[in-house]
Amino acid sequence: MSHSKRIVGLYEDHAAAWDRQRPRDLHEAAWLERFAAFLPAGGSVLDIGCGMGEPVARWFIERGYRITGTDSAPSLIALAESRFPEMEWLVGDMRGLDLGRAFDGILAWHSFFHLAHDDQRGMFPIFAAHSAPGAPLMFTSGTSHGEAIGEWMGEPLYHGSLAPEEYRALLAANGFGVAAHKASDPDCGGSTVWLAIKE
Repeated sequence: MSHSKRIVGLYEDHAAAWDRQRPRDLHEAAWLERFAAFLPAGGSVLDIGCGMGEPVARWFIERGYRITGTDSAPSLIALAESRFPEMEWLVGDMRGLDLGRAFDGILAWHSFFHLAHDDQRGMFPIFAAHSAPGAPLMFTSGTSHGEAIGEWMGEPLYHGSLAPEEYRALLAANGFGVAAHKASDPDCGGSTVWLAIKE
């Protein structure tokens, strides 16, 4: 099994550990606020790779937004459901996502970058199909084309990235305009962030 294909099982097998270890300090807050600035009051947000709903989904829920969270790890979705039962939580692989409706915003925060290159390319039509006109899309990536294999819980942890130029081309081809992009943002834990708007 390739390292990228192991990601789903890795998070499922170690869901409790991830819940304990995932920082709740919200160093992402400035980017979440930039994203939310494009949302209508009480708008709908599709959180792709939502994990256990903390801290990112919680941030939106506490501000009155409606969250639909999807994740391929059933144990993480169960945790999210137990904490935020009034929201919608779905088990599923993002690569096959087809909810038949559009949302006011889409997040793929620290999730999309676990996909292999071709799988990432295939996500952009899925993003577009689930985005209402004017909807923000925000995701994290690497800084350049390549793969990086870290380690978590004693196992390889896969990250993939396309080149910035390819992300821009994929966004444009699927009807998104780039509103903001920051590589290795020191104020966001070194994350490389993309914020685009559906035309």
